[in-house]
Amino acid sequence: MEKITFVIPSRNNLELLKLAYRSIIALEGEHHVLVLNDASEDGTAEWLETVKDDRLHVHSNPGPERVGIVGMFDKGIEMAETDIIMAFHADMVAGKDLDKAILKHLERGKVVTATRIEPSLHPPGPEKVIEDFGLEPEEFDFDKWLEYKPPTNRVITQGIFAPWCMYKDDFLAIGGHDELFAPQSREDSDLFNRFYLKGYELLQTWEGFVYHFTSRGSRFNKYSGGDIGKDSPEWQDTNAKNMRNFFRKWKTNVQHDPYMLPIVDPIYDVGFVVNNCDLNALSILEPWCDDIYSDWVGHKGFGVSKYIDEEQPRTTYDLSKKIHSDHIEPKNDIIVKFDAKNILHLWISDDPFKEFKPHPKTPIVISPKSARMGGNILSLKNRIFRFGQNNEREYGQSLSVIEIKKLTPKDFLEKYIGTIKIDKYKGPHTINFNSKSKKIIFDFYVNKFSLFAGIRRIKTLLKRP
Repeated sequence: MEKITFVIPSRNNLELLKLAYRSIIALEGEHHVLVLNDASEDGTAEWLETVKDDRLHVHSNPGPERVGIVGMFDKGIEMAETDIIMAFHADMVAGKDLDKAILKHLERGKVVTATRIEPSLHPPGPEKVIEDFGLEPEEFDFDKWLEYKPPTNRVITQGIFAPWCMYKDDFLAIGGHDELFAPQSREDSDLFNRFYLKGYELLQTWEGFVYHFTSRGSRFNKYSGGDIGKDSPEWQDTNAKNMRNFFRKWKTNVQHDPYMLPIVDPIYDVGFVVNNCDLNALSILEPWCDDIYSDWVGHKGFGVSKYIDEEQPRTTYDLSKKIHSDHIEPKNDIIVKFDAKNILHLWISDDPFKEFKPHPKTPIVISPKSARMGGNILSLKNRIFRFGQNNEREYGQSLSVIEIKKLTPKDFLEKYIGTIKIDKYKGPHTINFNSKSKKIIFDFYVNKFSLFAGIRRIKTLLKRP
């Protein structure tokens, strides 16, 4: 049997790491285990020193700052002495005959993924099996696990996620992880997109499987301020940072089919020309384009400098080369012009009296047809609606009716379903319903010529500096 180097970054996951190591050593093959101890404070270094095993290799970051799985995975794969490597997480336990099932399908130009068996901490999906062997390592029945077999007749599907196995040379050929996503978060989705574009065949074997305690590296790590099912502040920050970096690089959210096979859209050179672009709009729009042009005169210019100073440490893109005066002629292949007043943002908070942060799907609308709200949200017969002012031709000419189909902390989806308008009048501009939806209040107007109104407007314009 060919040897595999199991590359395992670990930070403050000692008890889980012991299980991972035990499960790999129990496999039939004489595989290598390469542990990359990333500034752990939980006794990991001391335990590793006690393990007398020629197949165990250790690389340590003494800290105090972590390197993260981006740097640690790449370092470990570079150090691997075997032709085949497997990216394995410290919170995973190898199932019986995992190595045989992986090697059965592995060839050069292929990446083979093992099926994950998980507790119900994350939503179910067709690519994994939900079965609870415990949330903590002390709850895990190792002997029972060695007798386990997933309840499926499937053998191979297409998709990729951790743990994944491939030839070391194939990994090095795509340049490893992108430092843009250091220390972690979205680095795997970026890597998988590049595997896909390189033409590698991405396979999932259902005969090889692991138990995955899930998200113990940073997200649910107690040393980082998290807990089982509770996101750590550290993970929240890096996740938000690298979601923006993913937008900058790929111009989309992370995309994949139900079995986790990457979906990669074409990438275009896009320039945004934005009127009335304040700093909030700049923060929202900048990651989605290659260049952004607007009027940065006066206090806006100082604000742009502050934005760059604060955001630049969180990305490898040179933001000073992305943000331009609208006096510069755009040279992008695609140029999109719009008014920042016609943007609807979505914000999220755990508490109405605490800080609100941008929702992952914001902005949800960039259009004069419905971006400006035209009334309160309406909940009616298990459906949710919002009303947007239609200002395509005139201010407040009618109301667009939009049904909110999905609203979660991570997702948002809405659908335009119709228009409310009044014959011979302009409007409604706003509409609201009472608590029982039996009374409605709305407004409308008509355009009338008034000489005195015109004079007042001219006087107001003349008084402006």
